Parts: sequence; structure tokens; C-alpha cells
Amino acid sequence: MSIQAGTSAGNPNVGRHGIPSTDIRDLSRQSDGDPDPRLSINQATIKHADLATALRVTADAGIQAIGLWREPVNEVGLDVAARMLADSGLRFTTHCRGGFFTLPDGPERTAALDDNRRAIEETATLAAAGADGSTAVLVLVAGGLPEGSRDLVGARERVRDAIGALADDARAAGVTLAIEPLHPMYASDRAVVSTLGQALDIAADFEPAVVGAAVDTFHIWWDPQVLDQIARAGREGRIATYQVCDWKTPLSADVLLSRHYTGDGVIDFGSLTRAVVQAGYNHDIEVEIFNADIWADAPDAVVRRTAETFAAAVSPHLG
Repeated sequence: MSIQAGTSAGNPNVGRHGIPSTDIRDLSRQSDGDPDPRLSINQATIKHADLATALRVTADAGIQAIGLWREPVNEVGLDVAARMLADSGLRFTTHCRGGFFTLPDGPERTAALDDNRRAIEETATLAAAGADGSTAVLVLVAGGLPEGSRDLVGARERVRDAIGALADDARAAGVTLAIEPLHPMYASDRAVVSTLGQALDIAADFEPAVVGAAVDTFHIWWDPQVLDQIARAGREGRIATYQVCDWKTPLSADVLLSRHYTGDGVIDFGSLTRAVVQAGYNHDIEVEIFNADIWADAPDAVVRRTAETFAAAVSPHLG
């Protein structure tokens, strides 16, 4: 089974249901010292680099793909960002992020849905600009509990309703909405969707090409059901992206900034990566790190270190 990730309808390099005309597994094999051909740098890993710098240091390191964030894209404008991406020769893997729609009906919820529609348009445009094998995947972070609310079940239902309101837009643009479950410690303020199973339950109401799930090791490694849920995601064709980084204690004072290079913590990348591969996922794998010490380092050094640790911790399990 292969991934059902969405793609921009305008990109001739990508198949109808998100299957690139080039299977990432068939790209030139990794030579000694070269980065893994499936490695993608999520722009958050080099947060303080502007878009031009992020594209340059990624390409200069021999890495073939990048996931972008909306803020740096919007700083230069979507059309300019698309041209920059095309000129870089990099594949586009995901756009971060949409979501944050747990508010009850009202002007703020309407504004959030409108902003997500703009994010869908951005995703389609960037995927069309990326190199052969790009995927049009918009990562969704559900949002936390509205102020003063304790209704976790109701908040999750509003996430389902919001995705329903956006599904036609995503379908028309050829974009997959990837629901990202976040670790339960973020349930109150960032994401009321905490497990891969919860994300898949929401996604089940929609076609796999329209709504899938993000499998992020930092957020799901602890879940006793995670391997079964990865297998389920594969059967349902819903693994839209696989993102990796490590978990290490003690956590930072700001727990959002507690992500580490792969291999520096306790996550078993072997079992998780093999499960994702066995589930049929055959696209790029993003490293996404939020860590103030890593952000303080030079972007080119961070990219090199990311490639080295990925090669050691993840690549051996890709088959």
C-alpha cells in the first residue's frame, strides 16, 4: 500500500493520488558521506534562518527536500517563495501549519477557517513549484481548549467539523490535510488531538487523499498502541508525512522546545521507522526540531548535524 498524500493539481511531476512519478525509494542511493536521499529538513529546525538561507543551506548540504513554514513564506510573499523554491531544486514535503480551530462558532472561528483556506492555497502553490516528488501536505495542529472551557470532547468535535468545512477546498486544490496528534502535555493549549488513533478516527470521515495524519515520533513514541495505529494508518492510506526528532529528559522549561537530534534521546527509531515503512510510506522523512540551543547554532552546522544523526538513527531502518 502506498501513501495517499495530496498534491497540487498543477504539478505534472506528481500522480493523481499523491504518488510522485518518481518513487522516493528509487532515487539515487545514499553514498558514503552523502545525506540520505529521503531526508527532508523541516524549516523549524533552523527557525532563525530566513527562507533564502534555509533553501541554500539545505541544498548546499546535498539534502534534496524541505518542509516550509507559513511565516517565512509570507515574509517574502507566496509567488516569490514559490520561485525561490523552484530555483533551489528541492522537493517540497509539507507546509506548516494550519489548524487551531477549536473555538466555538463566531467571528474568530470564521477567521481561522479563512486562514486555513489560504494555507491550502499556499500548500498547492509550493508543491507545484517543488522538484519532482513534492507532496502537497498541509500539517494541521488542532488547537487547545478555548479559554475557560473544560469540554475536551466538544473541542475535538469542532476539529472534525472544521475539517469538514475545509475538505472541499483541499480536494479542489489537491492538498492533503494532515492531522498531527501532539503529546498529551499540549492538550490544553495546542492540540486536543493527542494520539494517532484519535487523528485517524477524525480522518475516517473523509477520503484518504483529502485527510490523513502526521506521524511525528516526538508526539507518539510513548503510546502503547502506536505500532497498531501506524499499521492501521497504512491500511487506510493515511500516513501523509513522517516526522522525526528525539525525546530527552529533563524537558526544557518551555516544553515546546524539548525536541532533540535523532539518537540523542530515548525514542526507538528502529521500531517506529520499520512500522512506517511496512505501512507503505515511501516518501520523504522530515526532521523537525524545536530547541533553543540548536536554533542558536549556525544553520549550515545544524543541517549537517541533522543529516549525520538521521543517517545513524533512522536510515538503517529504511530498508
